[in-house]
Amino acid sequence: MNSLARLLIAVCLIGLLTGLSSCAHKRIVHDMEVTAYCGCGKCCNWERGSWKCLKLDFWNKYISKGRHKGEPYSGLTASGTKPHEFRPGLFSMDSLRHPWMIPFRIFPPWLWERDGTIAADTRYYPFGTRMYVPGYGYGVVEDRGGAIKGPKRLDLFFSSHSDALQWGRQHVNVTILN
Repeated sequence: MNSLARLLIAVCLIGLLTGLSSCAHKRIVHDMEVTAYCGCGKCCNWERGSWKCLKLDFWNKYISKGRHKGEPYSGLTASGTKPHEFRPGLFSMDSLRHPWMIPFRIFPPWLWERDGTIAADTRYYPFGTRMYVPGYGYGVVEDRGGAIKGPKRLDLFFSSHSDALQWGRQHVNVTILN
């Protein structure tokens, strides 16, 4: 086997291990309008307590807008999972780009990278579609948003409302990995 073939195999193996292989999947890059949301009542249209109980059941959450108004709010995504923000792990490409963060990632569950939750129009991107959003990280389509219509719109999940507001609305080149 010549050295060029060995080099190509090594690059493909390293890419497969880091999730960045161009050998395994076709990559598509789109300029998209990307917004952010969190699990708060303002972003997800829920409120505490029901008027049927004179709002005394404040520990319960109810949907406050739309066709499901008044129904209990579960906090789950449309695919039935709990939403989560992207988290770079110790064994990730982010560790190579930001080596000073490695000491903060040495304890589980920080060892492994976790993809974030993305809301998209599932007519164009079905549940399970993995994407890379610059400035956010990797995410998987697990949700649909009420205002997320068409192939050029995404909504990213953030753990806090202030982080979601800080992201705001951006136009970025999103890489669709599968």
